[in-house]
Amino acid sequence: MRKHFLPFVWLSFAMGSFTALSAQPDRWQQRIKYVINVNMDVTANRFSGTEKIEYTNNSPDTLGRVFFHLYWNAFQPNSSMDVRSRELGKTRIAEPRGQSDGLDWDARVKDRISKLSPDEIGYQRVKSIRINGAEQTLKEHETILEVVLAKPLLPKSKVAMDVVFEAQVPVQIRRSGRDNAEGVRYSMSQWYPKMVEYDYQGWNANPYIAREFYGVWGDYDVNITIDKNYFVVAGGDLVNANEIGRGYQAAGSAPKNSTGATSTWKWQAYNVHDFMWAADPHYKMLTRIPQGGGPLLRIVYKDKPGDAENDRRWNSVADTAALAYPVIARTFGAYPYKTYSFIQGGDGGMEYPMGTLIKSASVGTALHEWMHTWYQMLMGSNESLYPWMDEGFTDYGSTRVMATLRDTKGFWFNGSYRGYINLAKSGLEEPASTHSDHYNTNYAYGNAAYSKGSVFMVQLGYIVGDSIRDRILLSYYNQWRFKHPNPNDFIRVAEKESGMELDWYKEYWINSTKTIDYAVGDINTIDGKPNITIRRIGKMPMPVDVLVTYKDGSQEMHYLPLNLMYGAKPAEDRIPRTVHPEWKWTHPDYSFPITKSIQDIKSIEIDPSQRLADLNRGNNKLVIPD
Repeated sequence: MRKHFLPFVWLSFAMGSFTALSAQPDRWQQRIKYVINVNMDVTANRFSGTEKIEYTNNSPDTLGRVFFHLYWNAFQPNSSMDVRSRELGKTRIAEPRGQSDGLDWDARVKDRISKLSPDEIGYQRVKSIRINGAEQTLKEHETILEVVLAKPLLPKSKVAMDVVFEAQVPVQIRRSGRDNAEGVRYSMSQWYPKMVEYDYQGWNANPYIAREFYGVWGDYDVNITIDKNYFVVAGGDLVNANEIGRGYQAAGSAPKNSTGATSTWKWQAYNVHDFMWAADPHYKMLTRIPQGGGPLLRIVYKDKPGDAENDRRWNSVADTAALAYPVIARTFGAYPYKTYSFIQGGDGGMEYPMGTLIKSASVGTALHEWMHTWYQMLMGSNESLYPWMDEGFTDYGSTRVMATLRDTKGFWFNGSYRGYINLAKSGLEEPASTHSDHYNTNYAYGNAAYSKGSVFMVQLGYIVGDSIRDRILLSYYNQWRFKHPNPNDFIRVAEKESGMELDWYKEYWINSTKTIDYAVGDINTIDGKPNITIRRIGKMPMPVDVLVTYKDGSQEMHYLPLNLMYGAKPAEDRIPRTVHPEWKWTHPDYSFPITKSIQDIKSIEIDPSQRLADLNRGNNKLVIPD
């Protein structure tokens, strides 16, 4: 992306000019605008709030009811999240990368929810929702609020809702909460009544069990009134920075607009599907702007006076993020907002629009969470249904960016391949198309969403060629940001850029648990010509690269395209290559001729780039002894 494009992008996004990006002729999507006011009581850890919501029904359907998420109701004993965590904790995982106690539950949650006292639980209570002054009927289903509309919402129409709610901040257990292990007072995510997304598949009213999120694109105006000694930071832009003054520029001093014991921080975020903020009396802020242009980066962390190492590590996060941005922009697309915030808080690393909560100054975690901007915050895929499009693509992206910064080659030789192969051999694998909350084990979910999803992208480069895969990444960004793409949408971009048919790849890799295993077979003479046979042992067919090295040091690449592709990738190196007739997926063996005699062969290797997730690489190479 050219540098001079960035200021225009920021200007248009800052002004809320999203019509061209959001409009898509063949798929409608809903639209929302929130104006939220909250008053935080830092002694009781509770707040009261109001929402003015403008909701646009762009669907062709008449809606007789709407739904809201009330995420914090999960943090109560005997909730669905509590019981589910304890049930998963009964499963023992033998894989060495499992929990230290060998059990499958999330180590951050375990059975902690069941032990919460009344002043430690979380809750969100909607006291009323009015439309044109009329009370609507409310039905609470733990973390989902059903609103039965007195008057149905017609297609292509808008409705204004007035919401009154109150909440108690739970102790930090998962993502949201107060007083985390690092001493951050408030990590405020999933903190407000949030409308459920309605799309071409209907309402996505997923109870909050453990994992993923999906939201309506919209605009946020959020006014946070809190104790004047607190420093507030958010995934968004501070509107009243001049009023906040030195209190915003140097954390720890009281803002200018203090009235009595409180200050009001006014934030905006446009064309996002969520809003997160955090607050602490002892936050410290660093800022960076990437060389050559880019967003203002805020790095906000818990100050430890006299701890130079703490400052050094957070400065390293700031410096690395600034260095990473040009790599990200040219590979995955430009960041479209004015600011991004890395905020110490939460219980690990969790991404949100225009910001992330990270518990410590981990460069790897920081870049992973930032890459979620591209593969969740800008795309907005339904990560409950397609977590591999979120976590997997993000894992691929952050690994690639780190490898580029370190100038290391072969970035695909990472934990993603090990994670997937261990899963495939464990007997616990489920299709990556499984709903994220319905995996039988956390282990299977994690390795499918992160590892198998990451391998999907690396292997795509093997199938179509890395250079074409990189074109796919940018085309996907340009065509689908702000439009909630699904797997078919990504595959269609890949097909158009590559000129190949690729639906088979998605069906095998995502919708099944079939595996890849190819082996070097016989070397013999057929019709007077030396031939090599390759055997497909696994049930998933793939195109195959075979490198033949001769005793005189010469090499030749033999490419066996798969018939389901209806095409062939371009040559990827300078080794002479022969493209053979397509390999029919129904046939387990394939033989092809070579140019020299059998006696001249030194070695035969399947997939020398090692991008195939072959479960048994021991049979991929045959070395002929002298």
